[in-house]
Amino acid sequence: MKKTSNLPNHIAIIMDGNRRWAKNNKLKIFKGHEKVATEGFEKITDHCIKRGIQYLTLWAFSTENWNRSQTEVDAILNLMRTLIIKGFEPMIKKNVKFMTIGDTSKFPEDIQKGLNKLKNASKNNDKIIVTLAINYGGRNELARVIKKMLEKENLKSKTVDQIEEMISQNLDTNFLPDPDLIIRTGGEQRLSGFLPWQSVYSELYFTNVLMPDFNETQLDKALEEYQKRERRFGH
Repeated sequence: MKKTSNLPNHIAIIMDGNRRWAKNNKLKIFKGHEKVATEGFEKITDHCIKRGIQYLTLWAFSTENWNRSQTEVDAILNLMRTLIIKGFEPMIKKNVKFMTIGDTSKFPEDIQKGLNKLKNASKNNDKIIVTLAINYGGRNELARVIKKMLEKENLKSKTVDQIEEMISQNLDTNFLPDPDLIIRTGGEQRLSGFLPWQSVYSELYFTNVLMPDFNETQLDKALEEYQKRERRFGH
């Protein structure tokens, strides 16, 4: 990648294709998730740091993923436990700050505690903010925002502009700028409820590459495509 100007500040990735990758390679379904978790996360994060990207958001587990087989769900939860305990330590040492979005209260208590420890251990890091979207769904997020606002505010007295600002302040992502670039791996060309409020002016990039094969070269291709686009923000 030659051109270094006009790069996104915030990249978000819909990580799709883990199960298909495992099937294509005649492996157990779990192995696709494992490859991304144990290799892909760190490689992509390292490359974002190299390119000067300040924010990386990874959709790792959706609200719909609970509907998968119990064997697969259990395997993913155990993988999360492994990563939280030791897997993210090298990234913390690289000055990566970890955050989460999504309703993490639905996870087992040990995972919730582990996530809190992960965020606390990296809270002073400032090289890049990596946000894990776990038990995240866009409609779920907006429903939680509305519930929170109704409990706290008299919305009848607010203008539409004020309500719009209140929504932004109450989103899970209130600590993040909206994503400049959303990448979806795996060939599907839809957002599937990912960051519906935040993505209104995001550039979208779809690739057929399955997430376990999405590497630094593939990320550079997405960045090169982004650099060719003219962002108008409705103007």
